[in-house]
Amino acid sequence: QVQLVESGGGLVQPGGSLRLSCAASGTIFSINAMNWYRQAPGKERESVAAITSGGSTNYADSVKGRFTIPRDNAKNTTYLQMYSLKPEDTAVYYCNAFICSDSYYCNDYWGQGTQVTVSS
Repeated sequence: QVQLVESGGGLVQPGGSLRLSCAASGTIFSINAMNWYRQAPGKERESVAAITSGGSTNYADSVKGRFTIPRDNAKNTTYLQMYSLKPEDTAVYYCNAFICSDSYYCNDYWGQGTQVTVSS
């Protein structure tokens, strides 16, 4: 069984930095795209950043230049490095990945979410 486990959320002051981690575990044959989403109170879940297995990245306009999404394929882990955080970045952050357990079975997986609060 495949799981995505996130860590690294917390309270940070405006202008501060935070790094989230997302580790995939279980029976893993391959991991395709890995993504970060976030959902603020009263708002829909939105895509924040994505990275393909080949390392190509894509970012929401609201975080370009402030967030990066490195990936360690050997550890089946992706990160969300966040700089210059703003109060509007406050949300629950979710990791998502498309993972194949073997040659035939692939599925879309989600982490449990981690709270990021940007406040003075």
